[in-house]
Amino acid sequence: MKALATLVVAGIMQLGFAHAALAQDDLAKIQSAGVLKIGTEGTYPPFTFHNASGTLEGFDVEIGREIAKRLKVNPQFVEGKWDGLIAGIDANRYDVVINQVGITPEREKKFDFSEPYIASKAVLIINDKNSSIKSFADLKGKKSAHSLTSNYAQIARKYGAEIVPTDGFNQSIDLVVQGRADATINDNLSFLDFKKHKPSAPVKIIATEENAEKSGVLLRKNNPQLKAAIDKALEEIKADGTYERISQKYFGADVSK
Repeated sequence: MKALATLVVAGIMQLGFAHAALAQDDLAKIQSAGVLKIGTEGTYPPFTFHNASGTLEGFDVEIGREIAKRLKVNPQFVEGKWDGLIAGIDANRYDVVINQVGITPEREKKFDFSEPYIASKAVLIINDKNSSIKSFADLKGKKSAHSLTSNYAQIARKYGAEIVPTDGFNQSIDLVVQGRADATINDNLSFLDFKKHKPSAPVKIIATEENAEKSGVLLRKNNPQLKAAIDKALEEIKADGTYERISQKYFGADVSK
């Protein structure tokens, strides 16, 4: 019996060591490979997009580069459409997603998040000529353009809208401009950036949700070392003025609040 008990204890200890090894696995693999693979859209200005020369840039892109720098590895961006972006974590296509991923209870059941690094409010966007929508409640029975699995599509469904599927922000706005959708919901920061570059676009914000949505770096569950390393990197980015510089570049304000 004593021998059996010893074996059981040894087995439990081995399982514990194995679990610890697995918990460290993603951070260890990233540092061993020297690369942090980051999932992102590349079609969602000003967060992640291609400039006129075709180079990937944006607020989230620069945050991702700074995180990789502080992990002492190189960033590698893997682009994909929003509706399959989070699923790419499960498929091991990348290590994290940095793409304005809202921190929600549903997502937290399956994934982990870093500490929030940005906050934004959902706004209801309509065509300038639209006089039938004055609030979110007026979306009932109307067509609202969205990526199918986005938080904003969920808000539109809550108000009874019919979802017109799109690939992202730009296509959603285009459908509203063309009159093929009555509205779209997105974050206020994206819209303000859009209007900065296209001030004559015939679209406007008609309503704003009160609660700010916080976004974080999304990663696989059970990677406490990787989460801690990313949180530390974000803390350093804010403390040394890097975050303020990036924030001012894209928004003219501190968007971490």
